[in-house]
Amino acid sequence: MNVSLRRLFARSAKLVELALFPSFCKVCRALLETPGERVLCPTCLDKIRAHRSSYCLCCGRFFEGAGEPHLCLSCIKERPPFAVHRSGGLYQGELKDLILLFKYRGYEILGRPLGRFVFESLKGEESLWWGVEALIPVPLHPKRKSKRGFNQARVLAKELSKLKGLPLEDLVLRKMKNVPPQTSLERDERVKSVRGVYTVLKSEKIQGKTVLLVDDVYTTGSTLKECSRELLRAGAKEVRAITIAQA
Repeated sequence: MNVSLRRLFARSAKLVELALFPSFCKVCRALLETPGERVLCPTCLDKIRAHRSSYCLCCGRFFEGAGEPHLCLSCIKERPPFAVHRSGGLYQGELKDLILLFKYRGYEILGRPLGRFVFESLKGEESLWWGVEALIPVPLHPKRKSKRGFNQARVLAKELSKLKGLPLEDLVLRKMKNVPPQTSLERDERVKSVRGVYTVLKSEKIQGKTVLLVDDVYTTGSTLKECSRELLRAGAKEVRAITIAQA
């Protein structure tokens, strides 16, 4: 079959699909009429932008307004166990919509554009990537993973692993207690809820290595801090962290 016939066949198949099973963008409700489109339309995807502002050189918290990156007051008072954390954007607008669809509506396929967004937003951050030897997703408790069908952090880490050419170690960390979701807790409760929740199962995979933790949203940093402590106790040389967005 030549190229022209293949294109004609593809267009015809799409027309039949649109007629019988029309699908719409889950954000703006626009008709998805281009072959290969899934869940979101190109217009909504194009609205997702990296956040450009000053930020804390350690925890990565965005500052309002312009200025050079510098340490925030919290990190001056007490450095977190991870060496550096960066987020691609702010947890708002279309990016928030996309994360919610990915995380709570079961659209695992959105892990690919989200992973690429993070990669494109932060690929130039040498302090984040230089010397990293393994990507480690923040784990879900088995019960929650079974209910959701996938671990969103692992899906992201897998995509980043492909894009960056780094090994994925997804069996190193394990969540031992099925605590309430962080989104349902106040700031102080978040810190308490993650204590003793995570453990390292395969310390030989991280001995003496610089590793990068992967998660979806950074709010208080409690989860990343607790995971980082466990990885350092188990012998990791240094822990860094990356998230899609920060709230």
